Amino acid sequence: MKGRSILLLAALPAAFVLLPAGYAQNNAPSAQQVAYKVVDGNKVDSATLLGWKTWRALACERCHGAQQQGMVGPSLIDAFKTLDKDEFHRTVFGGRVAKGMPDFSSSQMMQKNWENLYAYLKGRSDGQIKPGDLQAIDAK
Repeated sequence: MKGRSILLLAALPAAFVLLPAGYAQNNAPSAQQVAYKVVDGNKVDSATLLGWKTWRALACERCHGAQQQGMVGPSLIDAFKTLDKDEFHRTVFGGRVAKGMPDFSSSQMMQKNWENLYAYLKGRSDGQIKPGDLQAIDAK
């Protein structure tokens, strides 16, 4: 019996090695940092400003509300508390047609600015960027 116990204990660390890489990361809340700068709630860095302009140009407020509070589509203020960049990318470039979310994969603007849009929406969700019009940090 003693020999079997040692064999079982020796096999335990191997079981942990067999877990897929990133297993703990996939099941834990995302700690991914999002780069955006904001001053006074409505002055943002140029990349985040492009994200806001993308939001406006693609008329996302039609479904998600002018303040991202949700209407026909869900509240992005709430969603971005847990939504990571990978899931956001899958959503905007694949859509959720059954729920009314279009696929923006053919949009040149979205292709160029999806990360900027993510940063803008994350800043809104974090409460750092206030609703309404934005301007560049260095604007006079």
